[in-house]
Amino acid sequence: MTHVLETKDLTINFGGHIAVNKVTVKIPEKKFTSIIGPNGAGKTTFFNLLSGQLSPSEGSIYFKGNEITRKSATDRTRLGIGRSFQITNVFPNLTVLENVRLAVQSQANVRYQMIKHFLHYKKFEQKAYTILERVLLDDKANHIAVNLAHGEKRKLEIAMLLALETEILLLDEPTAGMSLEEVPAIIDVIRQIKAEEDRTIVLIEHKMDMIMDLSDEVLVLFHGELIAKGTPEEIVENETVQSAYLGGMYDEQLA
Repeated sequence: MTHVLETKDLTINFGGHIAVNKVTVKIPEKKFTSIIGPNGAGKTTFFNLLSGQLSPSEGSIYFKGNEITRKSATDRTRLGIGRSFQITNVFPNLTVLENVRLAVQSQANVRYQMIKHFLHYKKFEQKAYTILERVLLDDKANHIAVNLAHGEKRKLEIAMLLALETEILLLDEPTAGMSLEEVPAIIDVIRQIKAEEDRTIVLIEHKMDMIMDLSDEVLVLFHGELIAKGTPEEIVENETVQSAYLGGMYDEQLA
């Protein structure tokens, strides 16, 4: 099995508090890996290390066998590592189509120039529209992004990552803040991306039914340490994982 992303003894501490502690993982290429753990387990901090928002105190990160530990978040995006956040990150005053078109142009390394005729950018617009179809947002193409529902903004953010042609999608709680009615739509989008089998997806999520449905492998963090990995079925039956979810969380999250 080919591994596209790898960490070795990845560690970060903040003023003596170790948020991620010697985590060594190998993320398989074009598979769906989920990361779970109780609140405060270090999941988002680990994502911030993978995407370059934070630099580790110790350890290394490798992408396709090449070390990227000290590369910036921008450099990692250019390499093919895309990251979504718990809070949506779009251009609120542009249309949905313009948001994605700008991402397409960025990937093509083409800046907008006022003196060029709009038809010069038509190919970028067509590609952007195709991507909106993939995330079930084409009917909102001409809507201003700020007016979208929360779940639609999350789909737009994923569309922008696809436009950047990222090989790895790091999705940090994509259903966070959504109403119950919005959740199935975003799950359908993620399921469709997985079915296309052309990208590696790494997900942080609390919804265990979503983890069970989509994941090929699950990693479990607890107090910043990797305590288990395996298939969703193996993780549910893992006694170490069960004991990590204290205060009845096992019954709610893993049963």
